Amino acid sequence: QVRLMESGGGSVQAGNSLRLSCAASGVHYYSYCMAWFRQTPGGEREGVAVVDGDGATSYTDSVNGRFTISLDAAKNTLYLQMNSLKPEDTGIYYCAADWEDGLCNKNRGAIAFSNWGRGTQVTVLS
Repeated sequence: QVRLMESGGGSVQAGNSLRLSCAASGVHYYSYCMAWFRQTPGGEREGVAVVDGDGATSYTDSVNGRFTISLDAAKNTLYLQMNSLKPEDTGIYYCAADWEDGLCNKNRGAIAFSNWGRGTQVTVLS
């Protein structure tokens, strides 16, 4: 059974950084697609960053160059380093994981993941 738990959210001023963590268990790291999504009130759950079993990463255009997704399999933890934060980055950030099934990039939508954490709130103040 896959279990995911996010941490590291908070309130920061624009331009600052945060690092989110997702403690994972039951994940087959070399065969899984792992991702970070975010959601704003009334908005859809948007894919932010993805990493596949080979370590290849993919980002939505709005965060490319500012965010970095990484996986430490030895620590069973997925990270999202967020730099140069903007107010539009505000939202609840969720960790997701599922079998790759041939598609693991920024185009893989939320419906294609069956395992989710409960989320962590990120608020960026202008």
